[in-house]
Amino acid sequence: MKIEDLLSDDCIVLHLELTSKSQVIDKMLSIVADHPGVKDHDKLRQDVLKREKEMSTGIGKQIALPHAKTDAVSSPVLALATLGTEINFESIDNEPVQLVFLLVTPEEMLAEHLKLLSRITRLAGREDVRIRLMAASSADEVLDLFREEEKDFPQI
Repeated sequence: MKIEDLLSDDCIVLHLELTSKSQVIDKMLSIVADHPGVKDHDKLRQDVLKREKEMSTGIGKQIALPHAKTDAVSSPVLALATLGTEINFESIDNEPVQLVFLLVTPEEMLAEHLKLLSRITRLAGREDVRIRLMAASSADEVLDLFREEEKDFPQI
């Protein structure tokens, strides 16, 4: 399992124009609403928001990574959005966010969940990757970027 395996065209949205953290999270949840791995959208929303209340998922470097381990999904679900306007996400570095990943995995996939969070953070944390993601004009461009960047990475 790699990022490129989890992301699909319909879970990538580029240049969203939103104005608040709650709008971003709502939009990310709506992007995955029809994903075959989502069993219970309402429970998924509750679990993602519960995790966000514990601590902001604004991880720094203009990246937000809302996530949850939840029985509302049957398989890992990943979505990505770029934002047309920077949004305050209460990030650990106090910088606004422009790149958002949503990752939700089944409760029993703790190790995979942590490895995926780490891989997303590692790749998106690189300035060259962030610049390319923000400049992407299509979902295919995003998928190609992850395919290229993960080619030498092991499966999770």
